Amino acid sequence: MSEKSPDHSDVEAPDDQEDEYSNSEIRKITLAVIAGVVFGGVATGVAFPTLPLLGDILGISAVMLGVILSANRIARLVMNTPAGQVIDSVGVRRPMIIGLFVQAFAPFLYVVGLHTPPGTFAVLPLVGEVSNPAVVFVLARCFWGLGSAFVIIGAFVIITRITTPSNRGRWIGYLRGGQSLGFPTGLVLGGAIADVFDAQAAFLTAGGLAMLAAFVAYLVIPEVESAADTRTGLRDLPRIIRDEPRVLPVGLGNFTIRFMFAGVLLTTVVIYADAYEIRLSSLEAAGVGGLVMGIGVITAGATTVVSGRISDGLDNRIAITMPALAVLAAGFGVLAFYPTFVGILVSTIMIGFGVGGTGPALLAYLGDISPGDQLGKLGGVYNVMGDIGLALAPLLAVPAVEDWFGYRATYVGCAVLTVLCLVIVNITLMRK
Repeated sequence: MSEKSPDHSDVEAPDDQEDEYSNSEIRKITLAVIAGVVFGGVATGVAFPTLPLLGDILGISAVMLGVILSANRIARLVMNTPAGQVIDSVGVRRPMIIGLFVQAFAPFLYVVGLHTPPGTFAVLPLVGEVSNPAVVFVLARCFWGLGSAFVIIGAFVIITRITTPSNRGRWIGYLRGGQSLGFPTGLVLGGAIADVFDAQAAFLTAGGLAMLAAFVAYLVIPEVESAADTRTGLRDLPRIIRDEPRVLPVGLGNFTIRFMFAGVLLTTVVIYADAYEIRLSSLEAAGVGGLVMGIGVITAGATTVVSGRISDGLDNRIAITMPALAVLAAGFGVLAFYPTFVGILVSTIMIGFGVGGTGPALLAYLGDISPGDQLGKLGGVYNVMGDIGLALAPLLAVPAVEDWFGYRATYVGCAVLTVLCLVIVNITLMRK
């Protein structure tokens, strides 16, 4: 490390995380991991535009369709912590590759669902009639969620293990950038395939891309084992968090950016544009919403790559989250008080900038402070809090803007909550 390089003295790097990998090795491994994550995201996006059409294709009820769309997040939320424990116990290569193949299996189950004979499987309270095809699609989405837990946590563990605090933010930034850009790429591709061909073609494409990612990972990703002499169980998590209390504010930051961006913003932007009659040329509410969502995701992905590299040059990489979260909060302020196309575009860019500026620093900081034998479990805690944000926001955001508080008060509340997160994260983690 050069004399001008930051020492990140605010964190204690685990003893087993030595600089054992050259830049070329790090690049090769990281590209393989990113390929798995990106193709997985593309495969998710390819399938997603077709899933909401299941009501017309198979006669699945609106409530059951919501269950299908959320099943993967629920499964991943439950699986995050056990997946981290497995990775810490047996190493990261096998669980991550198995997770990639499980993900790849899910779209082929979609095809099975398309050809499942109609009929009522069960009648459930609140949900109503559950058809046979609906059961297959729920199982497929659960498979996807289970596999993605191993993939996301495994990617974090691998990148953390092969990097050091002086270059970790850069490579995690590339990883998160790939995660950000894979899904919208798949949305465009999946919509085009479904329009030109049919739903089955979109699902087969998704499965093929995910399978390709799994094979690439199998050929390239090395074993990166924990150097721990002892193993800890899930019951030890409260003790681990108590011993390393900085994990909670890092998780709070992940909860906030997931809740605000993928939760509140992307859930309400279309109905916001419709409520205020925001139009652009021939684009109506849905078109405007799709356009600004795409721009927001691209902004977040691009900012992610840059902010990760910048954080490596700071004495405390958490410092970058202060301006990033401030811009995110200001973006919701613009959204609250300027209901125009320019206002919605500027606010979405600002929110995307804030998300991209915050995510890599939080994840790299978690890698800096996590003992090598607990990377998986602490990564699981981090992802659990993010998935809680993803799950809660759609349930709260729509009734908040339409029934409880209105758009302006809801978005102002989001800005206030983001500022509170900024204060908690920076006060807690900026202290040496």
